[in-house]
Amino acid sequence: MASSLTKDSVPPGTPGSGKTFFGHPRGLATLFMTEMWERFSYYGMRALLPLYLVAPGGLNLSATTATAIYSVYLSLVYLLTLPGGWFADRVLGPRRTVAVAGLVIMLGHLTLALPSSGTFYAGLGLVAIGSGLLKANISTMVGHLYQGPDDPRRDGGFTVFYIGINLGAFAAPLVIGTIGENVNWHLGFALAALGMALGLIQFLLGRRHLDARSEVVPTPLSAGERASTLRKGLLWLAVAAVFYGVVGLSGHYTLNWILVPLTLIGLIVPIWVIARIKRDKSLDRVEQSRMSAYIWFFVAAAVFWMIYDQGGSTLSIFAGSSAENSVFGWEFPVSWYQSVNPVMIMALAPVFAWAWLALNRAGREPSTIVKFASGLVLVGASFFLFLAPLSIADGGHKAAAMWLVAIYFVQTVGELTISPVGLSVTTKMAPAKYASQMMGVWFLAVTAGDATTGLLSIAGVDLNGRGVVALEATLAVVAGIAVHMYRNKVKSLMGDVN
Repeated sequence: MASSLTKDSVPPGTPGSGKTFFGHPRGLATLFMTEMWERFSYYGMRALLPLYLVAPGGLNLSATTATAIYSVYLSLVYLLTLPGGWFADRVLGPRRTVAVAGLVIMLGHLTLALPSSGTFYAGLGLVAIGSGLLKANISTMVGHLYQGPDDPRRDGGFTVFYIGINLGAFAAPLVIGTIGENVNWHLGFALAALGMALGLIQFLLGRRHLDARSEVVPTPLSAGERASTLRKGLLWLAVAAVFYGVVGLSGHYTLNWILVPLTLIGLIVPIWVIARIKRDKSLDRVEQSRMSAYIWFFVAAAVFWMIYDQGGSTLSIFAGSSAENSVFGWEFPVSWYQSVNPVMIMALAPVFAWAWLALNRAGREPSTIVKFASGLVLVGASFFLFLAPLSIADGGHKAAAMWLVAIYFVQTVGELTISPVGLSVTTKMAPAKYASQMMGVWFLAVTAGDATTGLLSIAGVDLNGRGVVALEATLAVVAGIAVHMYRNKVKSLMGDVN
């Protein structure tokens, strides 16, 4: 599958020479296609999820419950990247972990495809676990393809890999969403399983092109550690089984018995991890100062993702009930809105990359903290814009599709000022002791943001209410202004990092 995209372009003797993928090591084709198909399955299922949860032919839940489930699910995906990275580092190594992850994701989608509400949450759990295992390790394997951080092809390789993510995310709602909405929900979930199966097959066929470091377990568990870990895991599993067994048999079980603990975990774990690193007395003065600055970025990112990720829940549910989902009289499935962001990312990312370089050459590139402040203001502005279609719907009319497209456009521009910049500043500011863990810490900002949304929904807050939307928009804009006002203080804490 990947061989048709390869070419000979690197002189013999260059590391990774021979058959290449657009001038990059051949293994990039394997990882590119794996990630593309995994994102196809993930975003296809994600586009269907909130619509299925509220549909009369689906689970027929309220909008608040559907948003809670969706938000808790997203927070779990990013939370599980931490144990996913640990599992590869201590047990199987990145390559075997990704293979296991693909199988778990596929089984999860197949479980979702079963026409039974009883297995639905088990399927969601499997997809979340598999996604956490895969997301933590596939990027690591991309890095293994290059000869250290100074390899001139490294940044370009990650750019090509990023295209694979967005290609899968763009195509998924158009294919899986159309089938799920117009034919059968469970058939849509089955298509997601097929996408992951294709990704897993080509990963196994192309694994010989991956770097040997991807096979290595960096710090394997000793026999004693393995036994202790297994014992503790089984103990906690038994405690959970007994607890939920008692709750269920007593007739008190409701969905909140699962949602509330998971939401609280999604809030507590990020705070605990950040606090643990910050309180580590082995960090020198410069590292401590940078961690103090990083807390600003982390909180800003959590606020951003809290609003941004509602594009797949709050906005999607609104579109399903209150938008005129047509262009020039041509109707399209609601799930297609989820293709707007990835196609805009692919169109605008090169523009932003060029703009930052041009501004840098002119000595006018905004600092990282200013970029973060801009992203917060933009995501807040997107929800102020959301007030217009909400008002139209409150007046008894259907809001035009272009209102929603405009909201997604503003959010995408905001994403491009925060997401890649956040990844970059995380690697620059990470203490040496926690260099490999800090990427997981960055993902925890998404966990915290989505867990906050989940907690609001569990509390019964109508996130499609104009007052709540206005409050969230104001929070983001005020947070952006505050970050900008204190930019000099944060800059001094960052030291020589820009």
